[in-house]
Amino acid sequence: MAGIWGKIIGGAAGFALGGPIGALLGAVAGHAVDRMRASPDGGDGRAATREIAFTIAVIALCAKMAKADGRVTRDEIAAFRRIFHVPPEEMKNVGRVFDQARKDARGFEPYARQVATMFAANPAVLEELLDALFYIANADGVLHPAELDYLERVAGIFGFDETTYRRIRANHEGDSKSDPYAVLGVDHDADDETVRAAWLKLTRENHPDRLTAQGMPEDFVQIATERMAAINAAWDTIRKQRGLR
Repeated sequence: MAGIWGKIIGGAAGFALGGPIGALLGAVAGHAVDRMRASPDGGDGRAATREIAFTIAVIALCAKMAKADGRVTRDEIAAFRRIFHVPPEEMKNVGRVFDQARKDARGFEPYARQVATMFAANPAVLEELLDALFYIANADGVLHPAELDYLERVAGIFGFDETTYRRIRANHEGDSKSDPYAVLGVDHDADDETVRAAWLKLTRENHPDRLTAQGMPEDFVQIATERMAAINAAWDTIRKQRGLR
């Protein structure tokens, strides 16, 4: 579990992140992030670079979200620790990245654009990132208007259409969380094949192993596993209601 955190603060400055994410990490680590160095296991470091970029993007976008609504609650901090399994000894380093991002004069857009470009071919990873931001924003039981505005703008930069955004948002809002159709992103009057196709597409895209292979850190798998459970439960409910096999 501690692997990603050791890479971030220990040797991450050798990875070619560049852009605002690399600059943020360089500022925290105390030196520039401007070149690719071989990873400790002899690989080229690209997988580690994607993991680090994803993780730093979550921290930075959380910091910008906190700036948007003007506060950081203990519930939000606890939610971050739950989904990332941050070892206690690394919380100070996470806090350094968070504080640096919050003080950074740049808005959230450069961070969102960079991670969107890095994972353009893997939109399911971006969906997990947006889902994590929703999860953290809703940790205190309330999605504030400023947070919703912020999350919708991040979703736009990630390239999500209104239907996808509404589906992700529905999974975190009130009664929608228990509506299996909202979880799958389909209308209640959708035909059986449309519902089945939506379920299959979501299970294929959101399988934790697939997401990890695409650059999502292993430390983050819990939220993907929970999402898969919700997707399968939604399909099972609809299947039983409709008498499908």
